[in-house]
Amino acid sequence: MMRVLVAMIAAIGAASALAQLPAPREVPTVTVAASASTSVANDRIQAWVRAEAENGDAAAAANQVNAAIAKGLERAKSTSGIVAATSGYSTQQIAEKGRPTRWRVTQIMTISAGDFPTVATLLTRLQEQDALLLSGMSFSLSVNAREQAERALIQQAVRAWQARAQVAANALGFENWRTGHVSVQTSEPGRVFATMRATAMSADAAPVNVEGGVTEVTVTVSGDALLEAKR
Repeated sequence: MMRVLVAMIAAIGAASALAQLPAPREVPTVTVAASASTSVANDRIQAWVRAEAENGDAAAAANQVNAAIAKGLERAKSTSGIVAATSGYSTQQIAEKGRPTRWRVTQIMTISAGDFPTVATLLTRLQEQDALLLSGMSFSLSVNAREQAERALIQQAVRAWQARAQVAANALGFENWRTGHVSVQTSEPGRVFATMRATAMSADAAPVNVEGGVTEVTVTVSGDALLEAKR
C-alpha cells in the first residue's frame, strides 16, 4: 500500500512540474504556392476505325463486319510500330414503319502508335481498301515525355516557391525562414482531340491529315515556410 501511495505522489509531482513548464512557442508560418508550366508536343496518337453493315439477316451482317475488321486488323498489325486491337462490338435491330426489319452490326478497332505519318497512311489505306470508317483520333504524351517534362518543371517550381517564401518572409518582417511541410503536384494526363479533315478517296489519295498539337504540363509546389529571426 505504501509503494502505491509513493508512486501516486511521484506521478502528481511530475504532472505538476510539467504544468509549470512554459508552453512551446508557436512558430510563425506562411503558406505559399508556385507553379511552372510548359507546352510539350504530343508524341502518341490513338485512332478508332469501325466496320458497319446492315442486313435483314443478323448473321450475314455480322459476317460482313467480322471479315472487314479481320482484314483491317491484319493490315494494322503488319505495320511496324502499330498497336491494334478490337475495342467494341454492337448489334442493333432497326424497325421502321413501311420497311423490313433489319440488323445493324458495328465493330470498332483501336490503333495507337508514336509515328504519326505511319498512322496517317494506315488510316487512309483502311478506309480505301478495307472499307473501314474513321470514327475519331486523340493525341497524348507518352509516359517518358511527360516524366521528362515534369522533372524539369519540378526544379523550376521549387525555385519559384523558394523565391516566393523569401519575399513573403521579408514582407512580414522576418529575415530568415526554413522549409516546413511541402507538397509537389503534377497535372493529370489529358487528351487533345483532333478535327478530322475530309480526304479524297482515290487510289493515290494523300494520307489522312493529322496534327498532334501540344499538351500543357504543370507542376505546382505548395507548402509552409517557417519564419525565423524577426527584424
